[in-house]
Amino acid sequence: MQLTLVQLDNYGPWTVKPSPKPEPYIQSLQGRLFSDIEEEFSARGGLVFSTRFDNMLAVSNGISLEEHENIQEKIHEKYPVTFSMGVGVAEEPYEAQRVASDALRKAGGSRSPDRKGALVGKTLESADGNLVQIAHIDVNHSTSLTNNNPIYDTHHLIQRVHLALMSSLVPFGALVFYMGGDNFMAPSNGLNENNLSAVFEKIKRGLGAGLKAGVGIGVNAVESARLASQGLHDIRNGSSEKQIIFRYSDGKMKAEN
Repeated sequence: MQLTLVQLDNYGPWTVKPSPKPEPYIQSLQGRLFSDIEEEFSARGGLVFSTRFDNMLAVSNGISLEEHENIQEKIHEKYPVTFSMGVGVAEEPYEAQRVASDALRKAGGSRSPDRKGALVGKTLESADGNLVQIAHIDVNHSTSLTNNNPIYDTHHLIQRVHLALMSSLVPFGALVFYMGGDNFMAPSNGLNENNLSAVFEKIKRGLGAGLKAGVGIGVNAVESARLASQGLHDIRNGSSEKQIIFRYSDGKMKAEN
């Protein structure tokens, strides 16, 4: 899998120089910037996930360094801040982001005044045979939780589920990102059905929250996410009694109780 770390350059100091910038301005800027970066990567088959707003991770299989550079140039024209990117490749997502992080760190720290618009790392030599696996996970009966509990209590539970998924899936080399509502997405090359089912059972016992997932395996992140969402939709609408469905780009489907 190929992952790209997108990191704003010297962002912390920028927010307070020459004086602290208004928080609404900072939040609006971060939202627009993420939207534009997501749009550029997704147009090339990639998918961007926000981590800390000033740091994003993109599943970027099939996107060359030249295309990364084009993304930088296009977005830098529109914003008062710049960002650098490190690209990493590994069998599993967690290791790929570690490689990307190490590559970018060698180009300068996140607050280095000398780093501006760096692009470092290596891409996959060929996209052929390098498939992307993404799980789309959601919480069972979340609408009932939302309608019958104070909203912050439901939000707290969702965040606890997020943390539990992160802690439980990282040992398998997977990453997990909160997507809003009761939804999570997990780049998860190498994670099998039994592993995922065991994680869901553990979280059910610990938090009382049941989970279900569609898992897509395709040639790029956009395709894999689409397949994952299709699988999850089949579970939600009752087309399948299964709680985990794997879908492949060749049209095959695999499911487990």
